[in-house]
Amino acid sequence: MSFHPSLLTPQAKAKKMMLWFAMISMTMMFAGLTSAYVVSKSRPDWLANFELPMPFFISTIVIIVSSITFWIAFSKLKEKNAAGVTLFTLITLVLAVVFSLTQWAGFSAIVAQGYYFTGAESSVTTSFLYVLVITHFAHLIGGMVVLLIVLANHLRGRYFDNPLGFVLAHTFWHFLGFLWLYLFVFLFFLR
Repeated sequence: MSFHPSLLTPQAKAKKMMLWFAMISMTMMFAGLTSAYVVSKSRPDWLANFELPMPFFISTIVIIVSSITFWIAFSKLKEKNAAGVTLFTLITLVLAVVFSLTQWAGFSAIVAQGYYFTGAESSVTTSFLYVLVITHFAHLIGGMVVLLIVLANHLRGRYFDNPLGFVLAHTFWHFLGFLWLYLFVFLFFLR
């Protein structure tokens, strides 16, 4: 059951379906990349002793917390609590920036250990890590743009009459969090 009648219109249903198709496409892309990772593990030049740096663990906690804060913002929207929506959407945006910074720190730690992502000093292991995380990061940039748009539209009072944009952003943000959790668990257990 929907909390707002505008979410039941054919246009709203079509937009939700388009988002789901996009998320399914992204999932298939990452499934292909992680499958290639598994197949490549049998190569003789694969780094067997590679460990994920601590910043990637921290970023995992941050993305989980950001999902919680955006869920709270969504709850505040349902309650028509404008100040709460603003606060928790801003917190989510700040956490997205923190996530980005911890990802950067993770990459810096990998390079500091002497593992490079491209060039003569790179390995197939770090190149795969680079492709997986940078691809997720590109999607995260899109998510951050969505958060900025949602915040701007909320400040204009657009979501109390028609919350579709917020609902779509909410779904996409949780998808990004789930996608990072999948990648993190995958990289942690399949080193």
